[in-house]
Amino acid sequence: MGRVLHIVPPSDSEAHVAGAVRDDAADDEALVAALKAREPSAAQSLIERHGPLVSRVLMRVLGSGDSEHADILQEVIVRAWQGIGQLHDPRALRGWLTQIAVFTARGAIRRRKRRRWLAFFDEVPEPEVRWAGPDVEEAARCVYRIFDRMPVDERIPLSLRMIDGLDLEAIAGACDMSIATVRRRLVRAERRFFKLARQFEALWPWLGKEAPSS
Repeated sequence: MGRVLHIVPPSDSEAHVAGAVRDDAADDEALVAALKAREPSAAQSLIERHGPLVSRVLMRVLGSGDSEHADILQEVIVRAWQGIGQLHDPRALRGWLTQIAVFTARGAIRRRKRRRWLAFFDEVPEPEVRWAGPDVEEAARCVYRIFDRMPVDERIPLSLRMIDGLDLEAIAGACDMSIATVRRRLVRAERRFFKLARQFEALWPWLGKEAPSS
């Protein structure tokens, strides 16, 4: 599993990143305390701070353009609000929210009794990639198109690893599976992803190719 494709914005200095991590931890600690105290503004602060994260996870699990995305996002926030007492370590807030989002989205899929996504990427609005140049924007769109064509049990761990940068332990917790199972699914998912990626010219530079392999 040594060739995961990463499309990320340019990194800052190590000192800046370390400071940002400390600030994030402090902010999450204060947010969790406010949620547990049932402060009136806490729920809105949760949405503003971590709503984009939850929305991205839901898009990857449900497919881009799911008609119930907004309702399920609200359900995740409600579950987090109701269950915040179960979170003992504020530093784990992001991972905890990711787990709730994955479970809630998969529950929605089971309720629908569906085995395929609602639509392919080119039939719905494209996700915005505001930080990137045109080449990277197009590559990111291709990545999401590939995700929409992958089985859900492969797509979820691969997207959490590739885009969110979660380690195996965090992915296992979010998906409620063993680390060994995560490894196996990532192997299959990466094999499928790179096979599909060869079909998209915008991804060739990241694959080290000038033309698709035969």
